[in-house]
Amino acid sequence: MIGASLILLTQRTTPVNEQDVVTPFEQNLLVGLVFVIMFGLGAGLTPRDFRLAVRRPYGLIIGWVTQFGIMPLLAYILVATVLFQLPREYAAPVALGALLMSCVPAGTTSNIFTYFSKGNLALSVMMTTNSTLWAILMTPLLLTFYGSLLFEAGSPLQIPITNIVVTLAVLLVPVVLGMLVRRYSANVGAVMELMGGFFGLFFIVFLMATWVPRNWGLLTSTPWQTYVVAIGLGLFGIVIAYVISRAIRLHPMNARTIALETGIQNGPLAIAIVLLTFAGNPDIGLILIVPALYSLFIVIVSTFVTFVFRRANVAEEQKIPSLL
Repeated sequence: MIGASLILLTQRTTPVNEQDVVTPFEQNLLVGLVFVIMFGLGAGLTPRDFRLAVRRPYGLIIGWVTQFGIMPLLAYILVATVLFQLPREYAAPVALGALLMSCVPAGTTSNIFTYFSKGNLALSVMMTTNSTLWAILMTPLLLTFYGSLLFEAGSPLQIPITNIVVTLAVLLVPVVLGMLVRRYSANVGAVMELMGGFFGLFFIVFLMATWVPRNWGLLTSTPWQTYVVAIGLGLFGIVIAYVISRAIRLHPMNARTIALETGIQNGPLAIAIVLLTFAGNPDIGLILIVPALYSLFIVIVSTFVTFVFRRANVAEEQKIPSLL
């Protein structure tokens, strides 16, 4: 197991193989789950959603700015100030995973928490899909930009941008298929949308039930700095996006939505990208640490935030005009 492969951060001599982190069965299952989740994401869209987005694009624009502006910058700050206190041989690959986690789009889990947080569900679904479609351009650009700031030229740890673009393009196929299914069969599309959200949560349960016990040694030996990055990425992202949304006087319902959409990233997608693009890399175990920890703790963070958001007086908020 990966936990047995890491004795000390400064004395790691045995490379961590891909099979040490995720078994072949788990890898195939995870990739399948990602395809179902992405299909369900596309199946959640209707022509009415697109018409509303064209007439009122402000929410999508604000969400795009917070998603691709706040999260990568936040990851860079956390990595530079907290994670790089650790030895470089450990911190560098972990930082790469953190950066990738911050650059992927929002996940379908955000739609579920938006619903329970009394947010704007239609806006949430559109923002998730919008960021997913933009990811094929923005994720590689952001990885290139922030990667150049974090890693020296000629560093042995290189970001395979071409592989990431190809992986994202392939994973966008089920999104488009889901949109087509919803277009020609609303009932089937609605069922697939529910399945996508369900499998998004199932992925978290899957991690807790299989990955956590098997890698308990890794979890207990992981430095606190890594936990700060993995947990802080989601928590600070939600808080910062909410503060900005309220500062520009957005409707509270839309502010809650944008906050959750910003902070809840697509963890399964990030892990799938690592598995598909870094296969065979001796540091794949370390690259996976932040995406795996983020996926575990974002549910706890989002549940806490949901309890806070649910205190909102919806009846009173209905008197406030909404521009989104």
